[in-house]
Amino acid sequence: MKKFLVVLLAVCMLFAFAACSNNEQPAGDDANGENAQTGDTVLTMATEGTFPPYEYYEGGELVGIDVEIAGAIAEKLGMTLEIMDMDFGAIIGAVESGKADIGMAGMTVDPTRAESINFSDSYATGVQVVIVPEDSPITSVDDLRADGATYVVGVQQDTTGDLYSTKEFGNDRVSRFNKTNDAIMALTTGRVDCVIIDNEPAKNFVAANEGLTILDTEYAVEDYAIAIAKENTELLDQINAALAELTADGTIPAIIEKYIPSDGGDDANTDADANTDTDANTDANADSDADADQNAPVE
Repeated sequence: MKKFLVVLLAVCMLFAFAACSNNEQPAGDDANGENAQTGDTVLTMATEGTFPPYEYYEGGELVGIDVEIAGAIAEKLGMTLEIMDMDFGAIIGAVESGKADIGMAGMTVDPTRAESINFSDSYATGVQVVIVPEDSPITSVDDLRADGATYVVGVQQDTTGDLYSTKEFGNDRVSRFNKTNDAIMALTTGRVDCVIIDNEPAKNFVAANEGLTILDTEYAVEDYAIAIAKENTELLDQINAALAELTADGTIPAIIEKYIPSDGGDDANTDADANTDTDANTDANADSDADADQNAPVE
């Protein structure tokens, strides 16, 4: 009888332990995608954190225009923002697969990209420019396009600078890098003749690297927007509504003005319908990745 009671007690304890285990939730997000500590739904943003002033590290923390705008959107939607820093070329895939809810990384509205993801309304405008050494024979964009020109262009892989220059000049004249600061290093050591990136990051690179300058002539004008999965039309509508409200109440213009003062940021445009894809990376701590001298995959 005693043996039977011991066995019965052991079985009861086993079932009780199993029941407790099944009711446990991870410390982070619950089954509904909510943060168990805050009760808020999480908005996950994929970015590439070496593209000042849109996203960059300051004191170990990601800051910048995109970071603050994403934070304002999350607050407007009653959500908690979480940021995932990854290679620029992985952002659209992360959004497509649902690993991230949105992608913000100075991402230009591009028809090829729009085949894979939806774009929100634009929130900023930018200009693609050309960086050259101060003593370069390249004095305008027209020099790159001249008959017989063989100048090699450095770009960050998967950016619109990559897409545009490859289409215009061909693969043989484009050298691709995983990070824009790797392209800048190649320029300073004479491995490429120029670098095409967005104007605002270009200013940072030129300021940090003596002997470089930005050509006066623009290479391209672009619009920035937020990448969202094709099937997530509800989130697209919510973000567009939030962007409209945050523009109307002055939040987004103030954020852009904070990082690109109008007296010194001639390429900044705080119009909600403007947006520019510039995938420049200037983080001083960014690791130097190997050149990727093959066709950049079109996103």
